[in-house]
Amino acid sequence: MDTGLGDKGVLVTGGAGGIGSALVRAFAEEGAKLAIHYRSNEDRALALAEETGGVAVHADLTVEEEVDALVPEAVDKLGRLDVLVANAGMWPSQDEPVWEMSLERWRKTVAVNLDSVFLSCRAFLRHVATTGAGNIVIISSTAGLIGEAGHSDYAAAKAALAGGFLKSLKNEIVRIAPLGRANAVCPGWTATEMARDALTQEGFVDEITRTMSLRKVGRAEDVARVVVALASDEISGHVTGQVVTVAGGLEGRVLHG
Repeated sequence: MDTGLGDKGVLVTGGAGGIGSALVRAFAEEGAKLAIHYRSNEDRALALAEETGGVAVHADLTVEEEVDALVPEAVDKLGRLDVLVANAGMWPSQDEPVWEMSLERWRKTVAVNLDSVFLSCRAFLRHVATTGAGNIVIISSTAGLIGEAGHSDYAAAKAALAGGFLKSLKNEIVRIAPLGRANAVCPGWTATEMARDALTQEGFVDEITRTMSLRKVGRAEDVARVVVALASDEISGHVTGQVVTVAGGLEGRVLHG
């Protein structure tokens, strides 16, 4: 099926990361024009831009002025901007229960995973207000749906994205774009560099797949294909405000051995 994404302008935040790279390649296969955002992985972003014919754009998404400049830069370099994939985020690897967690860590995690998406969406929607069209796909997490012990900061930020923020966004975007849509994808455990340390621990994969119908860890490509489908007006033109879980049928966490 033709996704209708050919020559559409797509900005992928965190585009140089594990899931981000898969997202960029998946959109490139559909003929989209890519703006590949990065904060620190410049070499990888530039290499990916060369590979896909896209452009690399830099910003710290927790800094308001840099995010406000990011969308105009993407529009200028691509010639148009139709889709925002708010993918950038950070999972703190250290297991810290609430009673041991510092306010500094809490605020940093929320800033990187929630504030950054708010700022990215705000900047994109200001552009949408001038064009009357646009779609948003937010990358949340199963941690936001079922929680994650030791990572309440991450779970809380991701829950906000898949909950109140998304539900408000899908009703607001139509004020400036009558056919504008906003959806979210919640990946479960996915084989990326961010999760590598946890996934390589002995017995860890067996434990986390005990509540999954499909007893395997997901791939970044699994997530990317769902995001492309949601971004496509041809495939998902009447789908908005929805949360799609890409987690092999995950139902929860095993709490006791």
